[in-house]
Amino acid sequence: MTRIIAVANQKGGVGKTTTVANLGVAFAQKRKKTLVVDLDPQGALTAGFGLFADDLAPSETTYTALTNPKVKMRELIHPVKTYLDLIPANRDLAMAEVELLPEIRRELRLQSALEPMKEWYDFILIDCPPSLGILTTNALCAATEVLIPLQTEYFAMRGLQSLLETVEQVKRRLNPVLNLAGIVATMYTTGTVHAREVLDEIHDVFGSKVLDVVIYKSIRFAEATVASQAIIEYAPEHKGAESYLDLATILIKQKKG
Repeated sequence: MTRIIAVANQKGGVGKTTTVANLGVAFAQKRKKTLVVDLDPQGALTAGFGLFADDLAPSETTYTALTNPKVKMRELIHPVKTYLDLIPANRDLAMAEVELLPEIRRELRLQSALEPMKEWYDFILIDCPPSLGILTTNALCAATEVLIPLQTEYFAMRGLQSLLETVEQVKRRLNPVLNLAGIVATMYTTGTVHAREVLDEIHDVFGSKVLDVVIYKSIRFAEATVASQAIIEYAPEHKGAESYLDLATILIKQKKG
């Protein structure tokens, strides 16, 4: 059974795109056939895999997946690595939010688009935009699980409860199979009391929902992006790479257990 994981948080800059990219490569390295879907009009995931987002026509991106129910999804797939494919995005996707407003069942467009893909992949990862609008709702309706990257800063925690409430509403009203894969602490700064206190509070408040892995903040992530690589390729011995490989292993074991 294909697992579709929406990586979501309405706050920007918490590591959603980095998490999708590194998990995608990690799954691929473990020979899990994986599709990553860029659902952010900023197109950071697309650029991170070396595609020039602004050079892509709308017919090559997730814009078409959402606005044209008759599209053949295989035409949108860009192979980027062995076992890893990408459906890219660019700023055209921002128009999809406007165009979908009058449409019936607009929240289910991505779910319908991804349905035929379930035969092809072990994992589908969706990189959500930093909002709780129609694009993120589409991702939550299409997903079997949601993974929440949470920056270890106080203000990042403030919006988490709203996101969890949105997930519950989508589960109750639109997608009963949606579950929480977990919360993963990201951008952790070693040696600061604030980061340690926030990490402790995350565990106190959310308990077993917090996955047993921490993603440390490092300039190596930015360097890897410039090189159009995931950190597990760019610096495989770095502790950030090891953390994402551990996260991939945790998620794979969830499938078994």
